[in-house]
Order: sequence, then C-alpha cells, then structure tokens
Amino acid sequence: MLRSIALIFLFLFSSVLSAQVPSINPALLKDHWKADWITAGEAPARTYGVFHFRKTFNLPSNPSAFVIHVTADNRYRLYVNGTPVCNGPARGDLYNWYFETVDLAPYLKTGENIIAALVWNMGEHAAVAQISNQTAFALQGNSSLEELVNTDDSWKVYRDEAYTPCSLDNMEKTSSYMVIGPGDHVKGALYPWGWEKQGYDDSKWRQAVALAKPALAGYGTDNRWTLVPRNIPLMEERFQPIPVIRKITGIQGAVHSLDSAHPLVIPANTTASILFDQTQNTVAYPELIVSGGKNAVITITYAEALFKDGKKGNRNEIEGKEMIGNYDVFETDGGDKRLFRPLWLRTFRYVQLDITTAGQPLTINDFYGQFTGYPFEEKAKFSSNDPSLQRIWDVGWHTARLCAGETYYDCPYYEQLQYEGDTRIQSLISLYVSGDDRLMRKAINDFYNSRVPEGLTQGRYPSNRLQVIPPFSLHWVSMLYDYWMHRRDDAFIGQYLHAAQGVLEWYEKNMDKQKGMLGPMKWWGFVDWNLHFPNGVPDGANNGNSSIISLHYAYTLQQAADLFAYFGRSNESAHYAALAKRINENTYLRCFDKQKGSMANTPDKKAFSQHANIIGVLSGSIPAAESQKVIRKTLSDSSLSQATYYYRFYLTLALKKAGMADIYYSQLKPWRNMLDIGLTTFAEEPEPSRSDCHAWSSSPNYDFLATICGIMPASPGFATVTIAPHLGELQSASGSMPHPSGEITVSVNRKGKDGIEAAIVLPESVSGKFIWQGKERILKGGAQKISL
Repeated sequence: MLRSIALIFLFLFSSVLSAQVPSINPALLKDHWKADWITAGEAPARTYGVFHFRKTFNLPSNPSAFVIHVTADNRYRLYVNGTPVCNGPARGDLYNWYFETVDLAPYLKTGENIIAALVWNMGEHAAVAQISNQTAFALQGNSSLEELVNTDDSWKVYRDEAYTPCSLDNMEKTSSYMVIGPGDHVKGALYPWGWEKQGYDDSKWRQAVALAKPALAGYGTDNRWTLVPRNIPLMEERFQPIPVIRKITGIQGAVHSLDSAHPLVIPANTTASILFDQTQNTVAYPELIVSGGKNAVITITYAEALFKDGKKGNRNEIEGKEMIGNYDVFETDGGDKRLFRPLWLRTFRYVQLDITTAGQPLTINDFYGQFTGYPFEEKAKFSSNDPSLQRIWDVGWHTARLCAGETYYDCPYYEQLQYEGDTRIQSLISLYVSGDDRLMRKAINDFYNSRVPEGLTQGRYPSNRLQVIPPFSLHWVSMLYDYWMHRRDDAFIGQYLHAAQGVLEWYEKNMDKQKGMLGPMKWWGFVDWNLHFPNGVPDGANNGNSSIISLHYAYTLQQAADLFAYFGRSNESAHYAALAKRINENTYLRCFDKQKGSMANTPDKKAFSQHANIIGVLSGSIPAAESQKVIRKTLSDSSLSQATYYYRFYLTLALKKAGMADIYYSQLKPWRNMLDIGLTTFAEEPEPSRSDCHAWSSSPNYDFLATICGIMPASPGFATVTIAPHLGELQSASGSMPHPSGEITVSVNRKGKDGIEAAIVLPESVSGKFIWQGKERILKGGAQKISL
C-alpha cells in the first residue's frame, strides 16, 4: 500500500517533468516581478537552516491552467495539496539565477488549496557547486489569475529545528576531495509532520518577511539575484527498488527482502545493521518509511564500494570489508508511516542502515530509492559480432546518466562539479546517444559566465570556490567547435566568440617568443592523472615550454581558425592558423627526439609521455609521414608515462588522424578490466580509483558510433556526413544515432579479407561520403547499399 501511494505521487510528479513547459508571460521577463522574495525574518540569512513556507487560498472552480514561476536560495521542493510537484532551482550563479515554470492545475481543486515549499540553505556546509546569497523563496503567478499565490507577507513560514547538518567529516573519512554538502540529521519529534497538507494547523507559524522584488536579467539597481528562465528540463524522478540484502546483523532469522509487502520489525533495545546492494551504482533520493520505535536512531550510510585496508578491490565482494561513506541520521518519534528522505540526492551502490532501538520495537515498512538525473533518452543503438561490447555500451551510458543532473557532474559521489575537461566528452556522448543538446548549451553558457578578468574560464562552474585550469579553457573553446559542427545555431555560437578570443589571447601573452612555445604559466595546468605528472601537471606547465600544453594550444587554435573563418572573422582566422603552425614547428624542432621516436615533454628531452605523442599527432606537429610510426611507439613503449581513461579519448582522435583507427577495437582492454573487477560504472582512473563513476571514461559510447561505425559530421551543423567505419578485428557492426534532421543508421559487414558491405540510411536532407580503406562513395539522403 505504501509503495502504491509513493508510485501515485511519483506518477503525478513525473507528469510535470514530462509536460511541455508552459509559456512565460513576456511581461515577467522585464523589470521586476510583483511578488516578493520572502524569508524568515528571525533567522540568520546566510547560515544553515531549513524552512517551511505555506499559503492557503481558495478557487471558485478548478482552472484549466494555473501557471507559476518559482525559485529559492539555496533550493526548494514545491508541494500542492500535499503532493510534490517539482524541485529547483537549476544550479547557476547570482547573475543567472534560474526559476522554474510549472502548471499547477492538475493538483488544484475547487475550494481551499494549500501551496507549500520546503526551502533550505546549507550555509557554510553547502556543496562547492552551490552558489548562494541568502535564504529566500519567490513565487510569481503568470497572470492575474495566479497572482493570488504571489509570495508576500501573506505567506507563513516555520523554521524547522528538526534538521542539523551531519557527515561533516567526509574528506577526512574517505581521504578524498569530497565536497557535495552535508548529510541530514533529522529528529522526528521536532518535525512538523503533515505541514504540506490541508488540515495542518499553522496558526503558530510566523508571517514571512518580504525581502526585495525579484529582478530579471538586464534590470534592477541593487540585485541580490538576477533571474533567468530555466533552460533545461526538470530532472527525471522514478521509483527504483533496492533489490538485495547482502548482510544483516543483530536480528535473528533470515531476512531476504524488505519492502512494503515484507516489512521488518527491529525489536526494542536492539542494535542491528542491514547492508543493501543496489547491484549497480545509482543516483537517487532514498526513501525510508518506518513506524513506531520511538527514540530509535537510524544511520544511513552510502558508498560506491566497500573497503578493506583502504582499498576497494572487486566491487561485488563484501566479506572482510567495511562501509565508509557519507551518511544521514533519522531519530524516530514513534509515529506511524514516517517518511525520511534527504534534502539532496545520494550516490550509492551499497547503503547500510545501522539501527539502535530504545524501549519500543521499530517497524521498517519500506526502503527504496527515487532515481533522479537529467532526463536523457537513449536513442542511439550499437551492436556487433562481439557481444561483450554491449556491456561496455550499457555501463558507459549508465555512467553518463549518473554524471548528468542540473549540470554535468565530474562524479556524482565526491564532487558533483562541472569541469570543461569532463564536459567536452560528456557533451559529445549526449549528442550522439540522446540527441539532446540542452545540457551542453547550458554548460557552454555556464563556463562563459565563469570567466575571470584575465580572460580564462574557471576550471569548473558553477562553483563557490575559485579554480582556474588553463588547459580546460582550451577545452571550452573546443566545445564551441564541437557544437558548431553538430548543430546549426549560428546565433548561439556567435555570442561566445569574443570570449573564445580572450582565452586564446591569454595563451598568446604567455608565449616564449624566443622558443616559439608556451612559457611559464600560472594557475593549475592539469592535463591527466598521470603518476609522473604531479597533481596532474606535466613537465613545463609551470616553468615553461610544455610540449603537451603548447600543442594543445595549437590544436585548439586550428579549431578556432575554422570557427572564426565561418563567421567571417578572416583576420583572426588567419592569425590563429599561422600561430598554430609556428607552435607546431617549433615544438617539433625542440622536443621531438628522433633517436627515441617520441615527442619529449620539454625541450630538455628528459621525460616522455604518451600524452606528448598523442597531442603531437592530433595537432599535426608530428608530420603525417611519421605519425603512424609514432603511434605504434606510443602504444608499445611502456617507458612512456601512460595516458589514463580520460586522455585515451584523445588517443582515439589521434588514431583517426593517423589513419590507424582500426586499432581502436584492440584498445578496449582498460574498460574490460573495469568490468572484470565488478565496476557497474566506469571509474575516474586506473586502480586504486577514488571515484567509481566518472563520465570522462564513458568515451566508448561516442567512439562506438564515431569510430567503429565511423559517423562524423563533415561540415558545420552536421549538414553533411562522413561515414568511415573502422572495424578492427570485428566482422560486423551496426549503429544508429539521432541527427538534427532525423536519424543516421549504419550497418557494415566484412566481405572477404578487405571488402565490406554497408547499408546506410541518412535523413533525406543530408548527403555525404562513405570511406573504406581509401575508397570513397557518394552518399545521399535515404537508404542505400554499398559493396566494396
């Protein structure tokens, strides 16, 4: 029954998520709203606090539409007549503070209605990804009909003393950089149960205090937040059972499942522990429903894997291992069917309930999750004669899903921060697998808004702490190039060209004019988590003449030259092309060791890496005639500093550039190894890995389509296509992917030793060419077959 009620609420919640976003009254995008930002007047404005806002109103009839716009600082969860409607706002910054637009009509009725919001501010404990000014809530009706619910001093507010922050020692406990915010310690005896429903007595609640009129972008003279409409869909939320109990202590008898049909009673004065296994990593809001057991204490701990002597080992194994992770605490009040749900999402494969009961038995009625994330749909498909690739595809896409919310996440467990280096790869995966470009567009704009006075973007954003990674600013310019090649939206890309120019100029100012390479550079010159790169920084990044970053700059300059030429900026285009050529030539002259057959990291030729060779081939610094020999050296010479999962994305691009993409299939061993040790998402780096879920390692979901099937845009906006399959040892492969004009489908089968048969379907408006071992055939819109 309880699970049925949860599913009904979830169905109503999901109907909002899937519904088309209502139109915004144009008048509300100008100047200021009539509603107020409201707050709890007696509470400190910028410290930790959880608040409940309520308003009762009457409707003479049930409206066909009732559109409102809503936002808060830090966050809110909106209810109508007890039913959760939406969460928000989408993460941004004070200059771009998002508001959601929702039609409440499905939740309203004739007569009395209750609209309520749970609002929280994590204060000094907030996630690094959370930017904030102060605690506040705002809701504006779309027209005169809805203005009766505008936030003002007719709303009531209650500060919830049941909440205190916990799990504040995550970094010390995990010995890792972990900045996702605190856990929730909730004392049930202090919680205002039923506050969001009709019939609740709020007579002792205070009047909300009006703070200021919400100002829209381009308006206002004293803005605390500048509002903009949400530019991505609401997050998906769907029921997800937690299927397996792996271990239980402190309770007699076997317990194989726990759900609404199989509740579990914990006797009085008992200490018990239950270890659940989701069977794969997930991102969800766990929901725990309990009855009775007054004064019981339940600690809920979350982890991607269990640990033994600080190491994870095989992720499926639990014997002799311990749970180490972030946690929540719920102290029960003895009431019936009490629901605990944390304020923010949790990431876990394993979740453990540690329960201590007092003088009454506690009934655990149900325990499950509500999966949440950006609502990407898997529209692409891939298959081959090697069935093991399907597992890599599925795990890669699952990883990408868990690393996408209101921003792209580097990792959902430890940071939930959006970095350009990760995001470039994630965006291409999104375009190829789902066709949805909205989160990529938001990311491009987020990084644009992050720029520091020097002209660089911040390395991650949104972020309440400054971090500048100059190579990641180059990745942002590459994201502009990627979007331009895959989507036709000149107005969108054109608005960022001056910022791209600023990034490139920063690098040019840091040139060592004598050597024709980059000189010493400030900030964090991260390239890859390589054992020989201290903190990810290669030789020469700080003290000058890094071949890797110099050639990365040249590679980006080449993309910028094409981009600026398209937009009629011929002078800049010519300058970028000439500068790239000069850097390539000088770096090759000074850093390439002909005797060793490799590009050195610096002109002193003391250290060598796969990275220098990879970017040397990709930038064209290493002459085309030598590139295949260098690539073979790169793959065979174990003395070279090795590229990890992240930089292997660029290895694949270099293979394609060198005409060696048929090697790609044989390079999938690192992903097979991850699956062999029980990973259900792809990790940040080779063992021992901090994060078990890092979407920069999901590049096979792009490369199975872009490399094995060989589907690539041949001109801006994906107006034309190149299909150049690289099967390696495979005998057959098939793939389909969304395209702005429809769908591209490719099916290829080897024919004898060197031949191929291909069946290709392009959107009617799209043409291109098919390439196989140097032979070309013209492609046209529609279905066609090719035999070579």
